[in-house]
Amino acid sequence: MSAVAAAVGALFADPNMGRDAVYTADGGAPVLVRVVARRADAVTDFGDARLWSETTRVDLRVAEVANPRPGNRIEIDGEVFLIQGEPVRDRERLVWTVDLRPA
Repeated sequence: MSAVAAAVGALFADPNMGRDAVYTADGGAPVLVRVVARRADAVTDFGDARLWSETTRVDLRVAEVANPRPGNRIEIDGEVFLIQGEPVRDRERLVWTVDLRPA
């Protein structure tokens, strides 16, 4: 295991950063996974206006979720979300970042 993989594992295992979630692929069985939530605000320029919106993104370990797809479901603390858009993998190919929307 590389040092980066060990650091990612420690990050997801940290109770202050990682959280339990349930991932369900379309037509698949629910799987318990760890996620690192990022609930950042997004500011988008539209002409002369700047639009503010809340976003919900989470990181998933590739080792736990090999191929997340739009429309797949993630439940965190009783809140259900659907993956929207294409997931993006990090440079080391260890972590997926997915955008979520409420189901």
